[in-house]
Amino acid sequence: MASFKEWPSFLMVFLFALFAQYCCTRIDDDGCNNHKGNSQHRCVPKVNYRHKEKEVLDQILGPGSYDARIRPSGVNGTDGPTIVHINLFVRSIMTISDNKMEYSVQLTFREQWMDERLKFNDYNGKMKYLTLTEANRVWMPDLFFSNEKEGHFHNIIMPNVYIRIFPNGLVLYSIRISLTLSCPMNLKLYPLDRQTCSLRMVSYGWTTDDLVFLWKEGDPVQVVKNLHLPRFTLEKFLTDYCNSKTNTGEYSCLKVDLLFKREFSYYLIQIYIPCCMLVIVSWVSFWLDQSAVPARVSLGVTTLLTMATQTSGINASLPPVSYTKAIDVWTGVCLTFVFGALLEFALVNYASRSDTHRDDMSKKCDLERTVSMDVGDYEDGPNSFNMVRSNSTKPLMRPELMMSRDKMSQIIHQTPPMEKNSCWKSWMSKFPTRSKRIDVISRILFPMVFAMFNMSYWSTYLFREGVDEDK
Repeated sequence: MASFKEWPSFLMVFLFALFAQYCCTRIDDDGCNNHKGNSQHRCVPKVNYRHKEKEVLDQILGPGSYDARIRPSGVNGTDGPTIVHINLFVRSIMTISDNKMEYSVQLTFREQWMDERLKFNDYNGKMKYLTLTEANRVWMPDLFFSNEKEGHFHNIIMPNVYIRIFPNGLVLYSIRISLTLSCPMNLKLYPLDRQTCSLRMVSYGWTTDDLVFLWKEGDPVQVVKNLHLPRFTLEKFLTDYCNSKTNTGEYSCLKVDLLFKREFSYYLIQIYIPCCMLVIVSWVSFWLDQSAVPARVSLGVTTLLTMATQTSGINASLPPVSYTKAIDVWTGVCLTFVFGALLEFALVNYASRSDTHRDDMSKKCDLERTVSMDVGDYEDGPNSFNMVRSNSTKPLMRPELMMSRDKMSQIIHQTPPMEKNSCWKSWMSKFPTRSKRIDVISRILFPMVFAMFNMSYWSTYLFREGVDEDK
């Protein structure tokens, strides 16, 4: 039996042996395994899976095991076409240009396909996937955007692209790109229109015998929730297939149609209301006196030039098309009304001068008649009185004057049968001159015709917009 002084040494040895047994018998994720059925316990060292990834990549992408020039086999290893599933995530739509008929979009583009040559051991789920940043290491589909005008990749801070290889051989390619795409537009209903802009993706060299593009099942196109456009609203989007046939074969094609509705409030404030105000301002000349020539001319010319400038500014932001747009009808009619108000003053001025000339001629004729009557009475002298007196059957007046007074009496006492009951004639009789009558008629006629035009314009184009929406 050991002495009392040797007990601390035995205690330290016992604790050390107990600690070593605990470390060797514990099984955790660091690689220590407990083999049941065996009394001995073995401590497995920790595995560096990052090093294993390098070994797997060197193994599956080695020069002797993988050739990126050869496309993958078909479904279930057959010799059929390679199936590539595609989905998009629209991050933003920057601009939609009516003049250039194009739109700019930024999106995340993803492709998925199966390549059985890239299968690897996942080490009991420790390796979920391998990541590459070099697209030339594996085979890639030769997809291109057929309606692209220009585009670029994003390389800040690092290139926004990756390739993921899953243990079953599934390959996922994802990249962020910005594109400017053509969008042919029909502007007949502008600015009450809807436009459909497409995004087309086509295989360049592989025919449908070798490569087929399919939309990913479920949700092939996603759009960011807070998408905001200054003049449009994205109503909906539709996915479809658009295979193209050429003299070299049939090529797989996918397309997504983006349906945009133009926001009308901007054009109502910037175009329609100012044009209405200009037309109404041109009618102010109808209430000005016909003798205020400088005021009416300056008002008419100013509104006409302003309306012409407004029309030119609208057309400058639109492409020159061969058909008539809805905005062309509106600006053309408004310009016609303003020009008509200026022509109305020219007619009023002509009628005023004509009335003045007629009044002057009437006064001159009356004056000459009065003078001729006085001279005739003086030339007859005293003997004329006796001659009139001697003829008792004739009145004491000249025959010419007598006829004139008879006619005057008939005109005064004659009552036309129809004019007495005519409200229009009685109302127009309050304005003795033709120039004043033209102004009064214009005050009523111009607003009525413009109101009728507005009713027909809005009913026609809003109805056609509704028909297009139903389609």
